[in-house]
Amino acid sequence: MTRDVFAAFDEQVRTRLSQLQSSAQSGGLDEAVEVMVDSIRNDGVLQAFGTGHSQAFAMEIAGRAGGLIPTHAIALRDTVLKGDRPASDLEGGLLERDDNIADEVWGLHEFHPADVFLIASNSGVNGSIVGIALRAKQEGHKVIAVTSLEHTNAVAPKHPSGKRLAEIADVVIDNLAPFGDATVPLGDQADDGVLAGAVSSITAAYIAQLLTLGTAERIRTAGGTPPLYLSANIPGGDEHNDALKARYGERIGSMA
Repeated sequence: MTRDVFAAFDEQVRTRLSQLQSSAQSGGLDEAVEVMVDSIRNDGVLQAFGTGHSQAFAMEIAGRAGGLIPTHAIALRDTVLKGDRPASDLEGGLLERDDNIADEVWGLHEFHPADVFLIASNSGVNGSIVGIALRAKQEGHKVIAVTSLEHTNAVAPKHPSGKRLAEIADVVIDNLAPFGDATVPLGDQADDGVLAGAVSSITAAYIAQLLTLGTAERIRTAGGTPPLYLSANIPGGDEHNDALKARYGERIGSMA
């Protein structure tokens, strides 16, 4: 019955979100939050990167209502929008597996010493993900990884370095997605290993919001005013956002 798979997926999602909330409540995100707060206090920008569906994590971190102003999303499409690649290069998944794309992407942006990189990847092994993480570390930046530890530990690294994202990052946050991401078997196909109901996008988005809340609250309790976006679709939103964005200029792009 359709209702059965809905209920099964609901259980899979709720269980993981509850685990993430409990972890956050007991201090499991404190290290990441402290890194983010230190970056903002030192005029840094939170640089968010993900490929494939993990781009959704970067969108949750950067440039959205209720989110932190000093944030910026890096994307592989920047090589087309800001670089010289044809749009056809974005078709399929070859670019995210390219071991050499990291330096090309890096050269399209302005990074400051206090910037922190938040990199999301369920598998944590694709060339672009590992490449950006390695370049960030090489340049002296802190890296926070959001990845599935179950999945990444079950697959071989693809980058020539032999590294996984989780092995490079200063702070690793488990998104709690299972190997393969999907969670729900379907009827008579329950034994064929093919599942539906992927959860990594949901848990990663939740993690992004927990990190944002934790960072904003840490700044507030220390006596500061968290630099947060208002929705551009409410009165005064643009004026509020523009005044705070002016401090960072092109470092945070044109997202609002």
